[in-house]
Amino acid sequence: MGRSTLLILLALPALWACASSPSRRAPAPTPARAPAPDAAEHGVALYQQGRYAEAEAVLAPASGVQALAYLAASRVRLEQYAAAETPALEALQASPGNAVASAALGEALVAQGKLDEAIQRLTAVIQADPRLPYVYYWRGQAYHRRKQIARMVDDYEAFLRLAPDAPEAPALKALLGSLQ
Repeated sequence: MGRSTLLILLALPALWACASSPSRRAPAPTPARAPAPDAAEHGVALYQQGRYAEAEAVLAPASGVQALAYLAASRVRLEQYAAAETPALEALQASPGNAVASAALGEALVAQGKLDEAIQRLTAVIQADPRLPYVYYWRGQAYHRRKQIARMVDDYEAFLRLAPDAPEAPALKALLGSLQ
């Protein structure tokens, strides 16, 4: 055996000890992970599955118009009407024609009996985008509760023109039919 081979064999245990020592070992490569889903998208998916409390928890710290709108909608479904107002208003300030935020705001205000505010705010949304059916529905609800029947009829008819197959349509058609 040659001298260099002998030195290598004698040094091998020391090299092995250094290589296996945790303090000197190179860090293991981090396994590739799938990117985490966007919090707003995840919250919206939870909302659409009817998991409103979970959606609220995911959406509350999230940012963006969609997160705010669905946070408001989640709170409405949880009957947290007062808590739904702020995110709905913030979403509408950033995106005045946001359908989800406007419907959530309308329902929250009507449920709390804030009828004048509902009428005023929903009228502003209609001015920004007159193609949102549920804005007419909730403003019609406010007019109905204020016993302003002519205005209620106008809003319910607008709702039915925009959303003739909505779940609320049969009841509204029956109500309007009973008024004639």
